[in-house]
Amino acid sequence: MNPMLFKLASDVEKVVETAADKKGDEVYSIVDALGVALFTWAIVFAVLFIIFVIIRLFGAIVGSATKAKEPAPAAPAAATPAAVEDPGEEFSSGSLKLKGCDEKTAAMIMAIVSDNTGIPLNELIFKSITLVEEK
Repeated sequence: MNPMLFKLASDVEKVVETAADKKGDEVYSIVDALGVALFTWAIVFAVLFIIFVIIRLFGAIVGSATKAKEPAPAAPAAATPAAVEDPGEEFSSGSLKLKGCDEKTAAMIMAIVSDNTGIPLNELIFKSITLVEEK
């Protein structure tokens, strides 16, 4: 038998004998109990961190596998030069029909709707704004 394994086996045997000799009614001090509790918490959080890392790695592997399986978009047969967007041109989500109100009033209405709903103004799409007169 390997001398290192023999020494390890004898050390384990001594620990088991020592543990068997002790009585179960021993009361630990506060410091010992806190040490055991902190060690246990450290083990739990270490295992949770390892699980977190495994999940992230698995997600990255699956994500890269799905990206690799997606076919590349086919190039159009008649390639036309791409239109260059003017950086000064603002994004437009269509046209707005104003019925009975001016642009200043419409802008105020859009700002109020954006503020009350909590939705940013650039995410809202207004089709038309109609002035309703009271009778």
